[in-house]
Amino acid sequence: MRRQTVSAFACFARVIVSFLCALCLASGPAAAQQGSSQYSMQEIVDAGHGFFGSTSGGLAKVVENAFSKYGLPNGYILGQEGSGAFIAGLTYGEGQLYTKNAGQHPVFWQGPSLGIDYGGQGTRTMMLVYDLPSVDALYARFGGVSGSAFVVAGVGMTVLRNNNVVLVPIRTGIGARLGINVGYLKLTRDATWNPF
Repeated sequence: MRRQTVSAFACFARVIVSFLCALCLASGPAAAQQGSSQYSMQEIVDAGHGFFGSTSGGLAKVVENAFSKYGLPNGYILGQEGSGAFIAGLTYGEGQLYTKNAGQHPVFWQGPSLGIDYGGQGTRTMMLVYDLPSVDALYARFGGVSGSAFVVAGVGMTVLRNNNVVLVPIRTGIGARLGINVGYLKLTRDATWNPF
């Protein structure tokens, strides 16, 4: 009788363990994917193609370059901006921050620039956001060197940084702006005319 009880218990335990193992194997990769706060290159390229439309011929190459240098972003911004310069310049833009773990948030940006820079442009802009610890950390000044950091088929990429947070603006649009400039972008929750 005791042997039958032990045997029945062992059989029951094996069934439970097998069931739990099967459950873990089936849900493991899916749970890992759902828990990831980063975006794959394909997700970013798809979002960019949907946003930029037919003008995004070089988008995949520019995104590939950003991913090879900085890895997987944990957010991205889609928006529009206008800028103009005659030695000194100004940029104003607005868009939406997309994250997997903190939702969507409106964002505005503005900033001055100074350099050998002439012209004006209106662009659609995608900004890849790297190492963003919280949404609040986005609302700051990001400095860098603008210009032709990386350009393919009318799509250009620059890099801006604030502490550990890196922004990689990817732009395509109309207008002509030639040269190189040094400046920063100030990202805010609300629209403002003050670029400083």
